[in-house]
Amino acid sequence: MSMQDPISDMFVRIKNAQFSNKISVNIPFSNFKKEITKLLKKEGYIENYSVKNFKKSNLKIFLKYFKGKPVIENITRISKPGLRIYKRKNEIPQVISGLGIVIMSTSKGVLSDKEARKKGLGGEIICYVS
Repeated sequence: MSMQDPISDMFVRIKNAQFSNKISVNIPFSNFKKEITKLLKKEGYIENYSVKNFKKSNLKIFLKYFKGKPVIENITRISKPGLRIYKRKNEIPQVISGLGIVIMSTSKGVLSDKEARKKGLGGEIICYVS
């Protein structure tokens, strides 16, 4: 069975692992997933990550909790393979009045909404994280 949307699969694995209070979760590796994970670490939503090479490459994400509750309350996929959502630099949405982040794919790589506004870039809206 082929996977239609590997980014959505990544987000569902993270949600399910946090619901089960897991320390970490393994995800099939891709460079795009690694860039999203790097941004989540930079913004403080996960503890750490590592790339494991067994038979196939895996991305191991170490989840973060605060007082027993997951730091990532919600992660919602916006742009999907069947319907891509693009926004200009002045149309970038805010999540929970700036308390969450928007992860975007721009011409300068994967950026948060704050970085994209600062650099004056628009792009594809990947997901909302709060």
